[in-house]
Amino acid sequence: MQADGTVAAAVARHYFLRCKYTSRYRATRINSLRIRTIFTVFVAYWTCSARKRVYLHNNTNLYLAMSNILKIRNANDYGRYVGLKERHPSVCVVDYSKAESVRSSLNSYDVYAIFVLDHISVELAYGCGKYGLGGGTMVCVGPGQVDGKEDNGRAIEIKGWTLLFDQDLQRDANLEKLVRECTFFDYHVNEALDMTASERATLDLLMRQLDNELDNRSDSFSDRLIVGYICLVLTYCKRFYHRQFMTRQTEYTDILARFDSLLHGYFDKELQLKHGLPAVKYFADNMCMSPNYFSDVVRKATGETAGNHIRQYIVRLAKNGLAAGADVTEVAYRLGFDYPQHLSRMFKNITGMTPGEYRGRFRNNDL
Repeated sequence: MQADGTVAAAVARHYFLRCKYTSRYRATRINSLRIRTIFTVFVAYWTCSARKRVYLHNNTNLYLAMSNILKIRNANDYGRYVGLKERHPSVCVVDYSKAESVRSSLNSYDVYAIFVLDHISVELAYGCGKYGLGGGTMVCVGPGQVDGKEDNGRAIEIKGWTLLFDQDLQRDANLEKLVRECTFFDYHVNEALDMTASERATLDLLMRQLDNELDNRSDSFSDRLIVGYICLVLTYCKRFYHRQFMTRQTEYTDILARFDSLLHGYFDKELQLKHGLPAVKYFADNMCMSPNYFSDVVRKATGETAGNHIRQYIVRLAKNGLAAGADVTEVAYRLGFDYPQHLSRMFKNITGMTPGEYRGRFRNNDL
């Protein structure tokens, strides 16, 4: 960077001297302030350009990675990538046994996709991690997510099905409502569903029926049936994930213990004074989970949402502060609230009374 600045200074000095000894300079009588302005602008431009060159050099891999991403803006973008023709403008079903030679791809999704995989020969990337998937695995991704593996030009082995459908298909009210309930579209790859043999057979049957319907769109009922099959697939996915949650109670008990430890530690370290009230995402990130998966685990294990669990703990801390004699404003700011009214609103929603009412009843031993 210093070398670039030296070159810039030399060029500017050359320009200054050339202007000084030309008749044009004498005729126009450019004053020293103008020359200094030209010099400053030139150095700034050169330095900025140098910084851009350094930035681009240091981030070459980032730009190359971005250029290698397969942008799936429409369900059929992925179908065309694996060599399949379009059969419906908003829906694509991929039977990998019928697809041409398939290469890996790092995908950016603007659609919903359900991968029902019996086998895949590569590890998939999600965020900063890489994950290998075994047989009988289901992965769901939604708009805004990026996952997969960059194309290296080599064919990969993959067995199973993929269903993709566009967001505009949600014009159907039943499908729209169902998709909103399907929080698994925001799960990470390592939070995939491990299907039983029976569950795998069920999805295989539904995929075959949907694939057949796409091949034979012969009447006005086809589109309605296609949406119906997608709704069935999603409903079964919800059932299967529920089963998985129920059979992993020991694992989820450990997650809850870590959640409580992080929650207590957040306030013990007074992080709320620096960062404000903790959000669900903070705890999910610290446990390497997606916020939706983490929230679903907490809800299945406790019957309440992760957000409500956090609020219950904050209200307990508020009660302790009020019982110790602190006023509402002091307690609010100590807990990380921007305004005392926000604490009062949360407190009343949880307890049915205002902080002032609680403190009065505590003093009168009326609790």
